[in-house]
Amino acid sequence: MSRLWEKGLPLDKRVLRYTAGEDHVLDARLVPYDVRGSIAHAEMLAATQLISDADFVAIRDGLASLLTGFEDGEWHISLEDEDAHTALESRLTANIGPAGGRLHLGRSRNDQVLTALRLYLRDAAVDLAARVENLRSSLAALAERQGDVEIPGYTHMQHAMPSTVSLWCGGFEEGCDDAVAGLQSTLKRINKNPLGSAAGYGTPGLPLDREMTTAALDFATTQSPVTAVQLSRGKAESAMLFEITLLMQDVSRMASDLLLFYTQEFAYVSLAAEVTTGSSIMPQKRNPDVLELLRASSATAQACLDESLMITAKLPSGYHRDLQRLKSPLFRSIDLAIDSVDIMAYLLEGLEFLPQNIKLDEGIFATAEAYRLVREEGIPFRDAYRQVAKRYAK
Repeated sequence: MSRLWEKGLPLDKRVLRYTAGEDHVLDARLVPYDVRGSIAHAEMLAATQLISDADFVAIRDGLASLLTGFEDGEWHISLEDEDAHTALESRLTANIGPAGGRLHLGRSRNDQVLTALRLYLRDAAVDLAARVENLRSSLAALAERQGDVEIPGYTHMQHAMPSTVSLWCGGFEEGCDDAVAGLQSTLKRINKNPLGSAAGYGTPGLPLDREMTTAALDFATTQSPVTAVQLSRGKAESAMLFEITLLMQDVSRMASDLLLFYTQEFAYVSLAAEVTTGSSIMPQKRNPDVLELLRASSATAQACLDESLMITAKLPSGYHRDLQRLKSPLFRSIDLAIDSVDIMAYLLEGLEFLPQNIKLDEGIFATAEAYRLVREEGIPFRDAYRQVAKRYAK
């Protein structure tokens, strides 16, 4: 097995395990994106006459075949491969011969990795936004079913003013709209083409056409100057993680509300049996485990954001292997957000508010009474406030 950086020197297996880390596992999701980036790069090399057209065809077809084999489970990325990029190139060269060894001309693993990652992130942002829209639709459907049901509005965990299921859903719907807009905004940082920046200082003497790969990969712009590419590492990732953190905080707060509403003391809602679990010791129990895990999800999302920000904090310019560790918190947070948004949308479909159990404290209408006095008797609000307050003085 020859790695992209290998020079024939021995590598201690302990060092390989440590430096490869989780990449051979994490990179499975990047294989189709690395194939796409590599084909675009090879096409550009052929167009600039740095490789032959025959080599390009062999590379293109060879990579397409490898992707099909990967998706069919015919091969996987091993620790010896180290990552998706070595796994693909080594197999490509074994399958098509010397043409495979010409693919890496004009690029470094640094811009290769980042290209695949940005292509993946672009799809991930769009996919997650669509899932948030589905969650918003589930909230809207709940509001349509039971929007008129009155519930208390709380401040300081006390009955404050009257609210409704429609208002409760509406607040979280607006949060979903914010999340979609936030995810879309991350594309400004993601959608820049790093190919051709190589290790961060370009490819002197090679007539690369970076605009060609930008167009082929549907990037919005070519990232320039080349020294900006490695300085940007972690920015798009952290921007995505920040938006996920805000999204998961809304999901967590929704879960926290529903956990209170589901207690015997409140009994405001019922949950579908399929989203609750039983107790190993108490026969009567139905536990809202899903909601508890959703409540905890915001902590994991924020931890991933913090990890990403701290990895890049105070790094000098240029490439550093520290950046490899960005993938784990990034993928973990994206996967958590997808699962959490989907399961909350599913849970809401079977949620029912129980108006017969919802009692509004008499004092919850005090503000409305003060407003009535202002409208009907024309007295200043502060006087109306004091007049109404006397009725509830202890």
